[in-house]
Amino acid sequence: MNCRNLVVAGMLSVAAQFAVSADEPADPLRPGAIQTEEVPVVPPSLARRLQQYQSLRAAGFAGWDPAGKGILIRTRFGNSLQLHRVYEPGGRREQITFFDEPVSGGFIPQAKDEAVLLSMSSGGSENNQVYLLDRQRFETKLLTDGKSRNNLGAVSPDGSQMIVGSNKRNGRDTDLYIANCRGGELQMLMETEKEFWSAVDWSQDGKQLLLLKYVSVNESYPAIFNLSTNKRSDLPLPGKEKGAFGPLAFSPDGKNVYLATDTQGEFAQLARLDLASGKYEWLAPEIEWDVTDIEVEPKSGAVVFAVNADGASQVFLLTPKAGGTLAKRELKLPLGIVSSLEFSPDGKHVGMTLARPDAPADAYSLELESGNLTRWTMSEVGGLNPATFIKPTAIRFPSFDGRQIPAWFYKPRTASADNKVPVVISIHGGPESQSQPYFTGSTQFYLNELGVAVILPNVRGSNGYGKTYLKLDNAEKREDSVRDIGALLDWIKTQPELDADRVAVSGGSYGGYMVLASLVHYGDRIRAGIDNVGIANFNTFLQTTAAYRQDLRRVEYGDERDPAMKAVFDKISPANHAEKIRSALLVAHGKNDPRVPFSEAEQIAAKVRGQGKSVWTVYADNEGHGFGKKDNADYLRAVEVMFLSEQLKLKK
Repeated sequence: MNCRNLVVAGMLSVAAQFAVSADEPADPLRPGAIQTEEVPVVPPSLARRLQQYQSLRAAGFAGWDPAGKGILIRTRFGNSLQLHRVYEPGGRREQITFFDEPVSGGFIPQAKDEAVLLSMSSGGSENNQVYLLDRQRFETKLLTDGKSRNNLGAVSPDGSQMIVGSNKRNGRDTDLYIANCRGGELQMLMETEKEFWSAVDWSQDGKQLLLLKYVSVNESYPAIFNLSTNKRSDLPLPGKEKGAFGPLAFSPDGKNVYLATDTQGEFAQLARLDLASGKYEWLAPEIEWDVTDIEVEPKSGAVVFAVNADGASQVFLLTPKAGGTLAKRELKLPLGIVSSLEFSPDGKHVGMTLARPDAPADAYSLELESGNLTRWTMSEVGGLNPATFIKPTAIRFPSFDGRQIPAWFYKPRTASADNKVPVVISIHGGPESQSQPYFTGSTQFYLNELGVAVILPNVRGSNGYGKTYLKLDNAEKREDSVRDIGALLDWIKTQPELDADRVAVSGGSYGGYMVLASLVHYGDRIRAGIDNVGIANFNTFLQTTAAYRQDLRRVEYGDERDPAMKAVFDKISPANHAEKIRSALLVAHGKNDPRVPFSEAEQIAAKVRGQGKSVWTVYADNEGHGFGKKDNADYLRAVEVMFLSEQLKLKK
């Protein structure tokens, strides 16, 4: 018997003993912050085998050192993501933050003392605080009030000031404040009332801010804020149709704004707006995909922008020429997903995070003149053989209305017509997110150790496929996206190597709602569901989500205060149809979740148990919207594997 079969046999031997007593058995592998109900003890053999897949490590590019001494990255060596210095490609990683909580941040522009601005919350609360990490004095200073939610926005080019979006005034509205990056009181810059504004860029002369008002994923509005007059001026729209504006950035002279907007078609296209004339110039109209990132070099005026092309990234460079024109060329990169683009201090390189489908994400830089790609970090794969990692295939399957639904399909090497394999359907959240071919240890474990296929559908309402597709699940059309899962079940049944009688669904946040709704509608075709921080009842969710999120979420989902919309929510909320859930259910949630309150997990678990069904629950005292600490995440993954092993009847 090989190693994989030994692991599965160990799991099945435990699964055979799943007559759980009222008192939970002591589990030495369960972290102290987690409480469970009906969950058996994790077998040590499973924990040992999972350990390699859970020891995979990724690194994200977090900025260039202004003094030219390497880069900053975000990675994990302990229990949470922390910041590290890397001084040369392939060099050692010097950890510079040491907190229990995950932390993000970046160098202060022009700082010669390696000072870093940090953002961090406690226990998953998402009440972010801003800190100054003084690397010369070896101290960390709190710059915000320690209580409210504070979002770090644009930082002035000279590194002296920052913009913070904070709800400290009333706990609901996010006002914009200006403050010294080294410390001092936050000064009110712009008070808001039921509007969500953010400062996304600061002009090189220090006189203007580029603001964005977010209404929904389908609607936003750019504006200029004059710091001398404290006046905001809305930017002209390119036409009468409202739409979404994506990344925005000033030109070096502050006379133009580079931006992406979908007001001219299905996708967010790149444009240059002349602030004096109000005229738009479309810079890449031939690209029919969303522009996801725009960065402008402050001296030369060169522009790099990234495009999401069917889930993978393409990156282009625009070089200024005589007469104000721009020459465009594609920067050749390996297949993957690019984020965090940033020009180096000398303007000759661009740094980025590159996540490939068959390897953990790493920090890279690309020399613009030669096109040479340099890898700065070499993230570990837990001692596993990279040759065993499986890449996904992009597929399309027809839905109830004839529409083709995109998805990523990971197929185990063991799958064949003679060896039909079970399937896990993993549904993204958002609802307007997008499943992309990121490399994860959990997916590779399912494929290589359990012999389970994994499918990541981008049901209607997903981002990346045009604004018409994005709006197909709005308000009363919400359950049309659930019908896409039904169509995927039909597709699975037509695949000779897949076992349509052994299917599970898994998802987080809105994906958790999709899991529960799928169990309500297709419970006879789905054996098990894993609901991670999911919405069970839209009415209670909208009433109890954090105050600063309520109006934003009502735009997307509908307003529960409207009797007609409340009736729709009553009809589609899985908690109101608990009696229809016959499949096995696992519910996981962080008790400090500000987005989808913990009460959503409590009510669905109680209602399904009230129907005499077993529900495994995993609740964490020190987590919020998802499990961000490694020990908690590792334990939850082991529980999920046990759960699926029992419910999908994995063979020895």
